[in-house]
Amino acid sequence: MTGPRQPQWFHFAPWVFSIDAADALIATTPRDTQPLDVMAWATAYGLTRLDDPRRVNLIGPTSAGLNRDYAMTADLSRPVIVAQLDVTGHPPSPLLIDGIHRLYRAWREHVPRIPAYLLTAEETRRIQDNTLLRPGRTSITPPT
Repeated sequence: MTGPRQPQWFHFAPWVFSIDAADALIATTPRDTQPLDVMAWATAYGLTRLDDPRRVNLIGPTSAGLNRDYAMTADLSRPVIVAQLDVTGHPPSPLLIDGIHRLYRAWREHVPRIPAYLLTAEETRRIQDNTLLRPGRTSITPPT
């Protein structure tokens, strides 16, 4: 017997993103999906080097942190979610916040692109929380 579904969160450095809030936002603000380049993102997230003990990923899961069996059952038709982080003085930086298992499966099966929902920087602020930076902040630069 399974209980109620647990809330989904994505943690990255000091930031925490609510996947449930992102799903709700996308449902209330429909948008087209964009193609995500699987090889570029899999490489950036270290998925192409997961089994190389000489490598350390600065972003993405550790070798023990990705359930490969589960990943190979992930639904590739379900879009991943890419947030946009505000970095002071620079254009927003994309960050995959939902779909790492789908990305891994697509890479393993040589799928060139998968669908992605792109959030704006403002939408990203709305689904982000951080006790260190205070809710709604995605920049470590103090406001002026």
